Amino acid sequence: MRDYSMHTDDELVLFLKQGEAGSFNTIYGRYWDKLFDAAYKRLHNTEICEEIVQEIFIKLWEKRAVLKLTTGLQNYLYTAVKYNVIDHYRKQLLQDNFISANKHRSEQDNSTEDNIFVNDLKIHLENLINALPGKCKNVYELSRLQHKSNKEIAVLLNISEKTVEGHLTKALQHIRLGISDVLLLSIFFVLK
Repeated sequence: MRDYSMHTDDELVLFLKQGEAGSFNTIYGRYWDKLFDAAYKRLHNTEICEEIVQEIFIKLWEKRAVLKLTTGLQNYLYTAVKYNVIDHYRKQLLQDNFISANKHRSEQDNSTEDNIFVNDLKIHLENLINALPGKCKNVYELSRLQHKSNKEIAVLLNISEKTVEGHLTKALQHIRLGISDVLLLSIFFVLK
């Protein structure tokens, strides 16, 4: 097995393009904390920063074959953090505007309609969670419903913290994709 730790970023990227998981693991180990710190300086929220960094690494692995780095790996990764933070602020602004619009909306006879929508949304979310693979579902429920830390989950399920992070990232991505359509429809009907 090759020792990737002594290779430069450029060499690691070449190995990564060839699909060598060891180079990816080295990049992950070399940059995860740095990228987390860069995101945390702007957001001051551990969970959101972890999700952002995990998403960056997921995309890095998924796009490894077509990766074109003109300014080097480090600049690519830090730029990805910057744009993901901006994207988070954009989503937060949209959510805040949605909440604000709902507060200012008249309270006429919409309470029944709102209750139906909330109940439908809860059912949809439960279906998305139930559709997750076994371990992934367990990790999500322990993290988000029982508020356990990644370390506690790792001990409970006898898996590594990195595996917990992977399952959690996969679960959140699945739920985010599954619920985004519903939320877009709801915004459309609110603004109508």
